[in-house]
Amino acid sequence: MADYDVMIIGSGPGGYVCAIRAAQLGTNVAIVESREMGGTCLNRGCIPTKALLETASIFSRAKNAENFGVKVSGVSIDMSKAMANKDAIVAKLRGGVEFLMKKNKIDVIKGTARLAGRKKVAVTDASGAVKEYSTEKIVIATGSEPARPKMFPFDEKYVLTSDEMLKLKSIPKKLLVVGGGYIGSEFASMFREYGSDVTVVEMLDRILPLSDADVSAELTKAFKKAKIKVLTGTKIESLQVKNRKVSAKLSNGEKMTFDKALISVGRGANAQDIGLEAAGVQMDGPFIGINEHCQTNIPNIYAIGDVTGKLMLAHCASKQAIIAAEHAHDHNVSMSYRVVPAVVFTHPEAANVGLTEAEAKEKGVKVKVSKFSFQALGKALVMGETTGFAKIVADEQTGEVLGVHLIGPHVSDLIAEAALAMQMEATVSEIAHTIHAHPTLAESLMESAESWLGMGIHG
Repeated sequence: MADYDVMIIGSGPGGYVCAIRAAQLGTNVAIVESREMGGTCLNRGCIPTKALLETASIFSRAKNAENFGVKVSGVSIDMSKAMANKDAIVAKLRGGVEFLMKKNKIDVIKGTARLAGRKKVAVTDASGAVKEYSTEKIVIATGSEPARPKMFPFDEKYVLTSDEMLKLKSIPKKLLVVGGGYIGSEFASMFREYGSDVTVVEMLDRILPLSDADVSAELTKAFKKAKIKVLTGTKIESLQVKNRKVSAKLSNGEKMTFDKALISVGRGANAQDIGLEAAGVQMDGPFIGINEHCQTNIPNIYAIGDVTGKLMLAHCASKQAIIAAEHAHDHNVSMSYRVVPAVVFTHPEAANVGLTEAEAKEKGVKVKVSKFSFQALGKALVMGETTGFAKIVADEQTGEVLGVHLIGPHVSDLIAEAALAMQMEATVSEIAHTIHAHPTLAESLMESAESWLGMGIHG
């Protein structure tokens, strides 16, 4: 008899959710974690960055409070308190995950796990002792780590990844951000609000290269207005640390000096040295290959989250987790990536779900698009946050919503309506005919839908 019905390697938003669902289905479950419970998202990603971004947002509003008739003086950032607040939030949520493990009677095994076969997991604890467990099903949820290209002299002091940025005790006067994707853009926005002189260097022709081109252009304009220097189509030729400064030579011939450099050029899957070869698990490039049920080529071994390379988003990992747990219990379920919202927590925020305009056209769909500016939205004016728009991409013939792209205040919340509309295969007409409360930011979606129909009232 096996020690466990299901063993899960990794306790991030994929691993711990999978463990809970498997336990709910009545099985004997263990989860193996070598670091803190909650994985990257909780400890070194989603939660800590959003806590520090909230500090930046409050600081920004305080500095601009007089525009609203509120007099404020002597506003400044206390990084030690900001970090303490961030750490307290992380600790509370980590405790919550630990409580959920106890509540659901899930065994937590501390140590580093390796597959020792198709139904065996070997765990090495902190003392170096190895214990082998037998299990009927295995779920790999080992996540990812920041990419560390060899050309950059990472030293955790001057040349940093996002992990080290979350531990800074002071605000750098001049910050270089290499990579204009969502991670780089969030940190650029955050530290500009804190007061840093920020330069973003992106080798592709625009920041947020995976987002809709209109959103990318709007964020670029917002960054320039905020005096963030954005250099696209530019590479780092060399990076050196000398005399406690970071010197960068760029492909455009410029030479610049900074106090710190953040290298945010992607993330790599934690798929090395976990015994995949011993179990015969096949890779899909640098990621673990899976099917629509999150199964690897070995039917009793599943993989979920960043290690699969599908969409490196916590909520995608959690959905994969539920699919894997239920399929492992013989439920006829499969994973769809058609409706997965994504958010960039910059200032302004950006969010999307579904196809971009370019992607829809590449698929041969005859599309029609509409945009409604936040400048014409009463609630946005009240908030003093008028940058951005709501863009709808839909099939011109049927009106089915294929994608929604937002940039502006609180679009991280607004995207949920768009995701639900797409999940329900709603048409633009159905969004337009849904009464939205006034004055709210959500009216932007209704107004954009009305404009798509050629019946716009305010724009």
